[in-house]
Amino acid sequence: MKIFLPHMAKVLLALTAAMFSTVGLTRAQSASDRQQGTRIAQSQQALPPDDPDMHEKTFTGVVVKSGDRVVLLDTLSKTSYQLDDQQKAKSFLNKNVRVTGVLNPATGTIHVSAIDPV
Repeated sequence: MKIFLPHMAKVLLALTAAMFSTVGLTRAQSASDRQQGTRIAQSQQALPPDDPDMHEKTFTGVVVKSGDRVVLLDTLSKTSYQLDDQQKAKSFLNKNVRVTGVLNPATGTIHVSAIDPV
C-alpha cells in the first residue's frame, strides 16, 4: 500500500495541474475571442448597411432657404431634404438643381456628392 499511495498522489497532482492549465487556457481563449468579436463588431459598424436606400441617388428640386439653412425642395412631392454641404448648396439658392448623393432616411439629410443646375 505504501507504493500505491505516493503513486496515486503524483497522478492526482498531475491531473490537478492539467485541469488548472486547461482552465487558464480557456480563460485566455475567451478573452481573445471577446477581443476578436469586438473588432469584428466595430468593423461591421464602419461598413455602410446593405440597404438600397443608402446608395448614391439623384434628387431634383429647388434649393431654398429654410430658417438659417438651405434645403432641397422637391417641388413634385413637396418633400424637403437637408443638405450636408451648405457652402456648395448656397451657390444654387433659388435654382433648379440635380443633387447626387446618399440619403440618410433617419435624418432626411442628403450627403452631397455633386450639385448641378438643371
